[in-house]
Amino acid sequence: MSTETLSPLSELPEKKERQAHPFRTLKELLDHASGRDLPPITLENSGRAETLPFPFLAIVGQQEMKLALILGLVNPNIGGILLVGPRGTAKTTAVRSLVDLLPQVERSSCHYGCLPEDIETGGIDAVCPDCAKKYGSGESLTISDRVRLVELPLNAELENVIGGIDERAALHQKMRLRRGILAQADRNLLYIDEVNLLNDNVIDAILDAAAQGSYTLRRGPVSATYRSRFLLIGSMNPEEGNLRPQIMDRFGLRVVVRGLDDAKERLEAYRRVQAYLENPRQIIGTYVGEMAAVKEELEESRKRLRQVRISNKVAKEAIALIQQLGIDSLRAEITWLETARAFAAASGRTIVKLSDLHTVAPMALRLRRSKFIDKYFDDQQGEEEELETLLKPFARKKRTPRSKQKKEN
Repeated sequence: MSTETLSPLSELPEKKERQAHPFRTLKELLDHASGRDLPPITLENSGRAETLPFPFLAIVGQQEMKLALILGLVNPNIGGILLVGPRGTAKTTAVRSLVDLLPQVERSSCHYGCLPEDIETGGIDAVCPDCAKKYGSGESLTISDRVRLVELPLNAELENVIGGIDERAALHQKMRLRRGILAQADRNLLYIDEVNLLNDNVIDAILDAAAQGSYTLRRGPVSATYRSRFLLIGSMNPEEGNLRPQIMDRFGLRVVVRGLDDAKERLEAYRRVQAYLENPRQIIGTYVGEMAAVKEELEESRKRLRQVRISNKVAKEAIALIQQLGIDSLRAEITWLETARAFAAASGRTIVKLSDLHTVAPMALRLRRSKFIDKYFDDQQGEEEELETLLKPFARKKRTPRSKQKKEN
């Protein structure tokens, strides 16, 4: 497992003040940052190569991809994000560039992962003795920590993903379980590059954990249940193979990432990459003010999301369209409506409009219909009609009441 981290902005060589901006919504800020107006940069010698993520707002174009990732940070209930496109279209770059926009969350400070909510649901016996003592004395069981980006290696084995026996404890004739990547991904972002190339047993374990929010690891007489609540982000190149329908259905938003068509945008993308390769810290510093503004907007949007509501009229129109499209999966409306709530929150509103549904519909509804299922149901319909015809003689005939028979006589 590898994680991308970004040095605190306060450690930059030249401390920059927060830049004022005229943007009224997060969408306006994204529109501006995707333009062609990168300020000229005087390149300096950075001294040594550094591994710092490319700034999210410095990515040229790719509006739908950036919007999907932002909405995923606002509302993790959208159910994951899948980026589909050819090589070299900034899919991995965009995901890794999110690290400086990730929010703070409360994490357990206990080795066993005890949380106050455990006591609320299961009583004081639901946590370890140390945490029970802390809770009784009024001490906090959690610490504030920033959400992290957890990357799943392409060569990851099932034991790496779910965990296994702690080898160090085994050396001392003790049996203890070691947490896997799924447990480490709790309250984080789990990114899978080339998700279509993963082993089936690995992807099945990930999907089960994502659906349940937890998973149980058993090794001999020892077992443990770990929380695994994360926003799943995957990327793939369709040239290298397709995803199983079961896996595809688990990704809420599906973004088709194409290359830039505009020659000026392609040139601007090259200029920004060139500036980044020459001096990563300087190009990151260019976007410090705007990145800080986006992070504040995201925090406000997450708070506002709790108040966002969808009227029955708007929801019914959305469901009617899904039925017209012939989409069977109920995840379609869950994703679509939750994404529309996130978009409304990011736009500074608490009521979802039809225009919000229109904006996010392609991401939520594409790649959901199946020609195989349509043909399967059509073939099945003939069998159903034949069964109905043959079973008619077995239907019970209605008996005439005796009182009615006497009157007729």
